[in-house]
Amino acid sequence: MAGRLTVRRLRARERELALARLAPFLRHNLLLVDAVHACGAELAPGEARADVLAALRGRELAGLCSLQPTLTLEEGAPAEVAEAFVPHLGALASGLVKVSAPASERLWAPLRRLGRRALLDRFETAYAVEPEAVGHAAPPAGARVRAARASDLEALVHAARASLREENRPDPFEGDPAGFRRWVAGRLPRATVVEVDGAVRFVGYADVQRTEGWLLQGVYTWPEARRRGLAAAGVAELARRARLARADHVQLAVVEGNRPAERLYEKLGFRAFARLRTILFA
Repeated sequence: MAGRLTVRRLRARERELALARLAPFLRHNLLLVDAVHACGAELAPGEARADVLAALRGRELAGLCSLQPTLTLEEGAPAEVAEAFVPHLGALASGLVKVSAPASERLWAPLRRLGRRALLDRFETAYAVEPEAVGHAAPPAGARVRAARASDLEALVHAARASLREENRPDPFEGDPAGFRRWVAGRLPRATVVEVDGAVRFVGYADVQRTEGWLLQGVYTWPEARRRGLAAAGVAELARRARLARADHVQLAVVEGNRPAERLYEKLGFRAFARLRTILFA
């Protein structure tokens, strides 16, 4: 049938076509944009292989969905396109769903039917800002903002574990300490830290660095150093680097109900643009 949808892996030669399709909802589709760029590309140390599915009607591209490194669906994909991807979800024993809240059940419901269980299920608010709109935020006395380096690894492992505990998420370090350290080490080139009197007390990662946009994740301030301006200084520095890289925007997500974080980002110029649902499943 000419109108029937078929699904297969996106091919490297189809990248530009896929990126053009995602462009109208660029901010909503940034994770998928990053995965499309990575299709067929050489992996950097610590990077997960991208796995992007394409739904086609004949030769026409009708929709996109990534399975790895994050399970996400093209913004605005109609129900029939989402349903076309469902048979391919069965191959996933575990993973992370991050998708717009209205579309989340289209992916999560079939995974539940396959017996997957949620280790984390929460709603978040996505914020974005144009990099040039973020002004300089000077760190407090005794603090210094800089790029992370290899000697910061243990501090960043501690921060990653502490952040997971605060979010009531499983701690992978307990089952695989060496693997967890390798994962954190792979993110070092994307990390900005703020040190106070020589000790790291803030970290934030620009996990997606594309001209289409930068995505900040893993933003964490040590509890004893909070409300001192460290996060503002660190995020402002990440925005400055995004501006130098000519990124279209900077975005991040805040767990619903975290008013201190929302106030911080709003003060820096970020504005909400979407409601997301994040599900970690096994």
